[in-house]
Amino acid sequence: MHQTSDSPRVRIAVFPVAGLGTRFLPATKTVPKEMLPIVDRPLIQYAVDEAIAAGCDTLVFITNRYKHAVADYFDKAYELEQKLERAGKAEQLRLVRNVLPEGVRAVFVTQAEALGLGHAVLCARPVVGAQPFAVLLPDDLIWSRGPGALAQMAAHAQATGASVVAVQDVPRAQTGSYGIVATDIFDGQAGRIRQIVEKPAPEAAPSTLAVVGRYILSPAIFDLLERTPKGAGGEIQLTDAIAALLARERVDAFRFHGTRFDCGTHLGLVEATIRYALDHETLSEAARGLMQHALDAMGVVET
Repeated sequence: MHQTSDSPRVRIAVFPVAGLGTRFLPATKTVPKEMLPIVDRPLIQYAVDEAIAAGCDTLVFITNRYKHAVADYFDKAYELEQKLERAGKAEQLRLVRNVLPEGVRAVFVTQAEALGLGHAVLCARPVVGAQPFAVLLPDDLIWSRGPGALAQMAAHAQATGASVVAVQDVPRAQTGSYGIVATDIFDGQAGRIRQIVEKPAPEAAPSTLAVVGRYILSPAIFDLLERTPKGAGGEIQLTDAIAALLARERVDAFRFHGTRFDCGTHLGLVEATIRYALDHETLSEAARGLMQHALDAMGVVET
């Protein structure tokens, strides 16, 4: 990506959703983890809404041959729509029809083998072509009252021409669970990455800025992914390809405004559900009362 304020708008978003979600078994035996609900919408819908709000109009889902629920969710449900229409349930009909707004298309690409995040991104190459594109990991749900995390990143990418990687601060003891970046200069929100390391031990981590599941990438990443050998876990790591991209092009770390919930864990999923329930326009007051009642019943007193 060239460093110019005239950089093209990011219009393609890639969603790697081929994982088996074994951490959430037995629920994910039949329901993909991306379809687990947060209040009244599945995880994948929050990521899709964030991408659309950032200006993306082509959504590329990298899935496996066994997972049909995501494709079914974004497909038209003619019978359901007819029933709702006949019953005069206009609001429910609107919700079903607006899963994908008009002018936004969904493309599904099968990842034949589970070879890691880098390989999943590479599978999107025939759709993406030579354009910059976004990658969103639905497990990372980012709550924000203002513009979404990807919209913030897209504005930075368009202004600078850089590829952009979302980061957040983590305790040093947790660096072994993340890709960690070091920057030449970090102004509090963004800085050019000079090093990226996958899951370093705390004593070896170059910083405590951890990569989370949002990226805006130059199409040059595809050639690098083609040449990236299998890394940690015998998988093709996106982090390794980004490390190679640093030598060619500018890649910035970007600290977004918002709260990230790691919905790839049980506690993260519970925490996100609580936050979204408390923020829900019609459920907020009742949810707060239910939570307080449950705490009182357990003998926990609010301070």
